[in-house]
Amino acid sequence: MINVGVIGYGYWGPNLVRNFSEVPGSRVAAVCDQQPERLVQLQARYPIIKTTTDPYDLYKDASIDAILIATPVSSHFDLAMKAVHAGKHVLVEKPMTATVEQGERLLEEAARCQRVLMVDHTFVYTGAVRKMKELVETGQLGQLYYYDSVRVNLGLFQHDVNVLWDLAVHDLSIMDYVLNARPTAVAATGMAHVSGQPKDLAYLTCFFDSNLMAHFHVNWLAPVKVRRTLIGGDRRMIVYDDLEVSEKIKVYDKGITLNNGQDQRYQLMVGYRSGDMWAPQLESTEALRRESQHFVECIEKGQQPLTDGEVGLRVVRILEAATHSLAQRGRPLEMHWEGAVA
Repeated sequence: MINVGVIGYGYWGPNLVRNFSEVPGSRVAAVCDQQPERLVQLQARYPIIKTTTDPYDLYKDASIDAILIATPVSSHFDLAMKAVHAGKHVLVEKPMTATVEQGERLLEEAARCQRVLMVDHTFVYTGAVRKMKELVETGQLGQLYYYDSVRVNLGLFQHDVNVLWDLAVHDLSIMDYVLNARPTAVAATGMAHVSGQPKDLAYLTCFFDSNLMAHFHVNWLAPVKVRRTLIGGDRRMIVYDDLEVSEKIKVYDKGITLNNGQDQRYQLMVGYRSGDMWAPQLESTEALRRESQHFVECIEKGQQPLTDGEVGLRVVRILEAATHSLAQRGRPLEMHWEGAVA
């Protein structure tokens, strides 16, 4: 039995407690939150779970095997590092850390202490995203042309990170998993419309060695909620709408065909192919349930998590580069995956 402690019982913490309380092989032993009223709500539902306002109580508890961190980004590094040093395995909310330097140090310490470090990139564990990866990996889309994502809604404003770190982090983790490719450069533009607050609107573009381009639009000020991703290839195209209830993934047999004309030097004929649309059947298991089970199994069997610290660091590296580009009004920045951003 893997005993876990949860730090943070705000927005996401209750979901972690529910899933790890129900997943076979795990038990929530204690929950920490600095707001006592949240702990009162917890005890009303889970009276046997110990509560505290001091994270140190979880670190020093020898019966706790793993720490789940669901707190603001600025606190992730300190809490995770202390957990690793206390001999605990760690599942940390996204983004993993606030800087690349912090991420690199956390990875080194987790490896040195031989602790499992996993990042809560929940969308990677959804049936829809797993199906998209399958379609891309098996070549059903053909050569990829573009990856286009929109994630907008009205609020919730974050005070410690800008909209890229809050919203784009989801889509960057999806892109990293589905495409299994690293961008060679990034460029980002954005704007803050509330004085003294972080950027609430941003556009991020990722460039790759091939003709593939990825674009992300994130916004806290949209009048409607949109969660849509398009992936286009020369054979087929995908529309992924996370707000759809029954058909989150739609695959379109559409594209273009290029044929040389009689004078091949000057004439190129572009034809359009329009075929059927189909919606594949998707796994219905709750993503966080699958992720929770995976974390427990990684601890029990000593396996490497699907969304390990390396994955978390890749996403943080893109976000940090995007933040530098944002400050320079969209200047493209080269990505150096073996070191710091240029």
